[in-house]
Amino acid sequence: MPSPSTTVAPPTDPDAVPRIDALALRAGLERCGRVVARHASMLTRLDTVLGDGDHGDNLVIGFRAVDELLAELPAETPPGDLLRAVGHRLVAAVGGASGPLYGTACIEAGFVAGGRPSLDGPTMAAMFRAAADGLARRGRSQPGDKTILDTLSPTAAAFQAAIDAGAGVDVAWAAACQAGAGGMRSTRDLLARRGLAMRLGDRSVGHLDPGAVSCLLLLIALGGR
Repeated sequence: MPSPSTTVAPPTDPDAVPRIDALALRAGLERCGRVVARHASMLTRLDTVLGDGDHGDNLVIGFRAVDELLAELPAETPPGDLLRAVGHRLVAAVGGASGPLYGTACIEAGFVAGGRPSLDGPTMAAMFRAAADGLARRGRSQPGDKTILDTLSPTAAAFQAAIDAGAGVDVAWAAACQAGAGGMRSTRDLLARRGLAMRLGDRSVGHLDPGAVSCLLLLIALGGR
C-alpha cells in the first residue's frame, strides 16, 4: 500500500482496477496476526488506563485462532466466506468487547462480498460501510463515542469517496487509512460514552482509545503494510 495521501487518482479503466482475491485476503489476515503480536503490549497499556487491561492479549488470542482457521480452510475459499468464518472465530475466541465487535464487522463485510472470487473497489466500499454499520449496531455506538468506530467510520467514508472519484483500490486504501488515523487520533480528546471507560468520566479525556488504535493497525496490515 502506498504512503497515505489525500490525492485521488484519475478515473481508470475498470478492467485495469486491481481486485482482492482469496490469497491476497489471506495474506492480509496473516499480517494482522503479526501486527497484533508486535503491538500487543502497547495495546494492553492503553487498555489498562481505560478498560480491563487485556485488549492486546485478547487480540493475540483471537488472531492465533484465526491463523488456525486459515490452516483449516481451503486456499480457494472465497473472500466473503473467509471473512464470515474469521468473524465467527473471533466472536468465539476473543474475550471482552473486541471479539464480538471485530467479529461482527468481518461477518457483515463477508455478507456483502457474497461468493465473489475477487473484490473490486465498489464492492470493498460497500463492505467497509457494512462493517462500520454492523459494528455500530453491535456496540450501540456512533462516531464520537471514543470507540473502534471512530477509526472505522471515517475509513469507510474515505474509501467510498476515493472509489467514487475513480481511484484504484491501492489509492483508496491509502486515503482511507489516513482518514482512519485522523479518527484514531481524535479519540484522545473525546469523552468516553461506551464501554468500561465510561466509568472514568472526564478522566477518560486525554487518552487514545485502544480499540481505535488496534483498528488502525489492522487496517494498515490488511492493506499491505
